[in-house]
Amino acid sequence: MAAEKPHMNLAMIGHIDHGKSTLVGRLMYETGAVPEHIIEKFKQEAKAKGKESFAFAWVMDTLKEERERGITIDVAHKRFDTDKYYFTIVDCPGHRDFVKNMITGASQADAAILVVSAKDGVQAQTKEHVFLSRTLGINQIIIAMNKMDEVDYSEERFTAVKNELTQLLKMVGYKPEEMHFIPTSAFFGDNVAKLSEKTKWYKGPTILQALDMLKEPEKPVNLPLRIPVQDVYTISGIGTVPVGRVETGKMKKGDKVIFMPSKASGEVKSIEMHHEEIMEALPGDNIGWNVRGVDKKSIRRGDVCGHVDKPPSVAEEFTAQIVVLQHPSAITVGYTPVFHCHTAQVACTLTSLDKKLDPKTGQVKEENPTFIKTGDAAIVTVRPTMPLCIEKVKEIPQLGRFAIRDMGQTIAAGMVMDIKLKP
Repeated sequence: MAAEKPHMNLAMIGHIDHGKSTLVGRLMYETGAVPEHIIEKFKQEAKAKGKESFAFAWVMDTLKEERERGITIDVAHKRFDTDKYYFTIVDCPGHRDFVKNMITGASQADAAILVVSAKDGVQAQTKEHVFLSRTLGINQIIIAMNKMDEVDYSEERFTAVKNELTQLLKMVGYKPEEMHFIPTSAFFGDNVAKLSEKTKWYKGPTILQALDMLKEPEKPVNLPLRIPVQDVYTISGIGTVPVGRVETGKMKKGDKVIFMPSKASGEVKSIEMHHEEIMEALPGDNIGWNVRGVDKKSIRRGDVCGHVDKPPSVAEEFTAQIVVLQHPSAITVGYTPVFHCHTAQVACTLTSLDKKLDPKTGQVKEENPTFIKTGDAAIVTVRPTMPLCIEKVKEIPQLGRFAIRDMGQTIAAGMVMDIKLKP
C-alpha cells in the first residue's frame, strides 16, 4: 500500500444558498470520490422531480441519509483526494441555527473554502462565518466566488465582490497571501478541476490546485493528549466506545487515560479508525476507542479524554477575551449564556467585565466597563454553571477557543487567557 497522503480537515463555510453542497458534490465527483453511475442516477431522479441543478447537492444529502440509516463511527465525514492531500470535509450548514455546528466543525478545520455567490455578494452570514473561522483559528482560506454563470462570468462583478470580501477578510486579520479568490460555477464545474474557457480573464489556480497549495498543518503531537468526546456508543462484543477527534497529543493501545470532568478512567483496550483497528491515534484522527472499566453511564458528550498524568483542565472559573458579534441589547455582569467549547455546551455566567478593548488593535479602551455591546471586544471573567473542560489558548489552542450562543444565535466568540482550576 502506498504511504498515506497527509490529511487535512476542510470546512465548507458560507451563506445558506450560495452553493456549498453543490460545490462539495462537484469536488467529490471531480476527484472520483463519487462514481459516475451514482451521479447519473441522481441526475435522472433530480430531472424527474424538476430539480436538475440539485444533482450534486443531492449526492451529499443522500450520503447523509444512508449514513443515518446505518451507524458508522466516522462522524459524517466525507473524504476526497487531491494529488497531494486527502481531505475530510467538515460540512458547516449555512443557516443561522446551524452556526453551532459551524463552531464545532470549524474548530476542527485546518483550512476553509468560503463559498460566496457572485450574484448576491457578501451577506450577514458571510461576515459571521469569516469572523468565526478566524476566531476559531482557521488560518488558510480559499474563496469560491460561486454561481458565476448567473452573472455571465463577468470580471467586473467578480472584482467588485472580491474587493468587498478582501476588506472583510483583512479586517479580521487574514493576510492577502492567505487568500485565493476563484471564480467558479459548482453546477457547471467551471474552475473546479480545470480552468474554464468562460473566464479567460482569470489567471489563478483552480479549486483543486488551490487545495494542493495549502500548507500542511503541523500536528500538535507534543502537546498533552486531548480528545473531546462527540458521542458514546455501545457496540456489541466491544462494549462502550466513545467517539471523537484527537485534537492534540497521541494515544496508544494500553495507555492509562482519564475522562474529565467525569473522572472515569482506565486502560485503552482498542482504537478504531475508518472501521480498522489502529495501534496509535494522532491529532486529526477521527476515532472510536474502548477503555477497560469505563461504561456508557460514566461518560458523555463534552467530556475530554487525556492521559492520567496530564488530565484535562476543569475550570472553576476562567478569564477570556471575547468579541461580541451581535446582541440585541447590552451585556452586563450576571449574563449567563451557553458556551460552546469543543464538543461541550455549558451555561456560564459572566462574573465580571474586566476591560473593554479596541477590536481592531486589542488596546484597552476602558477598565471595568458597566456593559459591552455588539462590536466590542473585551476581557471577561467567566464561571461555568457545571464542570467544563477548557484549556488556555496559549497552551492547548485547540481547546482554548469557544463561541457564546443565546436566543438561537452566536452572540460572541472568544479564547481562554487564564484558568482557575476546580479543586
